[in-house]
Amino acid sequence: MTTETTSPHRVCCPACEQKGKRVSPITLRALLKEEQASGLAGGEPAGCTADRDTGWRFCESQDCDVVYFSEDGRTKFTKSALKVAVGVKETNGERMLCYCFGHSIASIKDELRATGRSAALEDIQTKMKDPGCRCITENPSGSCCLGSVGKGIRIAREELGMNRSETKTRSRRGGLSAGKGESIAKIGTVVSAIMASACCWLPLVLLAVGISGAGIASTLEAYRPLLIVVTFSFLGAAFFLAYRPRNIAAANGIGCCATVPGGDQNCCVPASKRRFNMPAFNKAMLWVVTVMAIAFLFFPSYVGAFLGGGNGKLVTKNMNRAVFKIEGMTCEGCSALVAKAIEAAPGVLAVEVNYKKGEAVVGAEIGYPIPQNPILAALKEAGYRGQIVADSVRQGSLSEPTPKPEL
Repeated sequence: MTTETTSPHRVCCPACEQKGKRVSPITLRALLKEEQASGLAGGEPAGCTADRDTGWRFCESQDCDVVYFSEDGRTKFTKSALKVAVGVKETNGERMLCYCFGHSIASIKDELRATGRSAALEDIQTKMKDPGCRCITENPSGSCCLGSVGKGIRIAREELGMNRSETKTRSRRGGLSAGKGESIAKIGTVVSAIMASACCWLPLVLLAVGISGAGIASTLEAYRPLLIVVTFSFLGAAFFLAYRPRNIAAANGIGCCATVPGGDQNCCVPASKRRFNMPAFNKAMLWVVTVMAIAFLFFPSYVGAFLGGGNGKLVTKNMNRAVFKIEGMTCEGCSALVAKAIEAAPGVLAVEVNYKKGEAVVGAEIGYPIPQNPILAALKEAGYRGQIVADSVRQGSLSEPTPKPEL
């Protein structure tokens, strides 16, 4: 530790060797007794939390009597040199945590005994805007007290013997936390979006494993409008919880910034120095969920472009052809199901399904009739109804429709 002692920028306490936090000379002048504070120099701080070398450090170790020490290693001040008790360095008694608004471990214990929870963080977040945070001159650490208050709440719970199960039970009685509510909203968004498009993808999945999807598409289609409404309801709730006003977010311990009177400065580390924070991650995940939901909701609109409407063979003029009117198609994906069903009929060479027209053009080899009954039976088994509306003559000219069987 010799190097640390002789360094012109000492960062560790000379008594306990714990790394100290930067503190402004303004804090020392405000909280040291007059005879101790005389002769101190130092300019205005960059913010409520010092973000550069100020010449002074604060030691928060409970086992150490030193409160402030100079970075040049020449001067130190102990607890007896201050006008106020340093709550974070005490192990019993009141142990003040928020010097601006009077919250201490003792007062937090009183809250916990009465209600099972502490509203200290919410109270500070509300009050620190008006008249504002005075941590720079009131708090011995010279910085925002929310971190100390959060730690103090945990200490108070431990000293009262409130275990985790008691905390969880009381939380349930008070309702879901915003974090859980946001997660539920995100999951609900994705699930409802998937179900809203199930009328399209589920029959395709069943067909892929060799199971008939008879009637399932039309049944699910009836619920699609309701599921779309549910999807956007969940999505709206998720956006509200993610982008809710700061004072609501504060109730859940998110964010710790406040404006310092006399200047538009921030109690937290500057935004440029924040590499990661959970609210930003949650917002990013929300946009991922939104993209997923939109992709699923519009799946019936673009799935046809991937699946196509036939077996890849075009119906040509050199085939016997027939046009079938198809009922029951609910999306582009249904055209693939219809094509699969028709091409499985014996004698079918090519199939082209047009979802917008609700028609299927079927081609068979010249000299062989269109297998009407097998095609209609296959459509019925797949969950659709078909009716032949025109059949062909040689060289592909379609004749007037003639009455044909319908299923």
